[in-house]
Amino acid sequence: MNNDEPVLLQREGSVLRITLNRPRALNALTHDMVLRLRETLHAAATDDAVTAVVLDGAGGRGLCAGGDIRSIHEDARAGGHASFAFWRDEYILNARIAAFPKPYVALMDGIVMGGGVGVSAHGDVRVVTERSRVAMPETGIGFVPDVGGTHLLARAPGELGTHLALTGRPVGAADALLCGLADHFVPSDRLAGLTAELSRTGAADVTDTVRRHSAAATGGELTGQREWIDECYTAATVEEIIDRLENSGVPEAKETAATLLTLSPTALKLTLASVRRARALGGLEAVLDQEFRVSCRAFAGHDLVEGVRARIIDKDRTPRWSPARLADVTDAEVARHFEPLGDQELGLAAA
Repeated sequence: MNNDEPVLLQREGSVLRITLNRPRALNALTHDMVLRLRETLHAAATDDAVTAVVLDGAGGRGLCAGGDIRSIHEDARAGGHASFAFWRDEYILNARIAAFPKPYVALMDGIVMGGGVGVSAHGDVRVVTERSRVAMPETGIGFVPDVGGTHLLARAPGELGTHLALTGRPVGAADALLCGLADHFVPSDRLAGLTAELSRTGAADVTDTVRRHSAAATGGELTGQREWIDECYTAATVEEIIDRLENSGVPEAKETAATLLTLSPTALKLTLASVRRARALGGLEAVLDQEFRVSCRAFAGHDLVEGVRARIIDKDRTPRWSPARLADVTDAEVARHFEPLGDQELGLAAA
């Protein structure tokens, strides 16, 4: 095994262990990594010697911090379209993970954001630890939740998914479990024992094995905030949501309103529409088709390049959004992002 490879593969008994291996970049996904993961899962699905797959991340800080945002930024600035090919293959991978015919155990230890959610939270055995920080933070860079994130968040209880989608806030283990982003809490000091036991476990016993190593997660915040979240986020528009947050009389709600007002108005309106449309679409593949349309069109806009510049490149934290006001983002502009792409459609739901 070449330890310099960005994706490490190791057979441990009957388990195939896949390790994302770009620790200095918090294991951010490149196009080559996505293709390697797809190829690996395709082979594992029909390999009778493999009973389960375990996904983890190298470096001890997180599973995966998302896609390679710097590459996407450079592509957008250059007027290229390489990011479209990356997203196409990434979203196909997300769908394949959801449909993988054997237990897919994702160890969501540490930072799990954006694309990291896509390669983990669509699996059928999703493990968080006390170090987990799970988020879809795209609105902070002028983008929209993708990799099936709007599918996951649309199914969260009440309006919790809308809250997380718009704010991009990370959640810990207990809240990830509450929102349906994970299934089991395993303390980080038990992960080594868990993976060792999984290597000796048959496919039918994987979930029971994880349960034996699991514990009760504590420290959740969202249950105590459900009342104001559900009340405020049922409003019809982003403007009305912010108005309700500001006037709810709840300090946390007012702080949330202030946060939303710093984010890309276009991204906020696209995200709200994406989550609500995802609820009606139902299946993951149809939602990924929708996300591909929105992602490709948002890529050509102003705010993604500006958001990455402000948050990641220059780090001045002062993005200049365009339009700068929610009122200037029209319904027609939002609707345009959801229109079919013709022969460039992702087409997962039709496959």
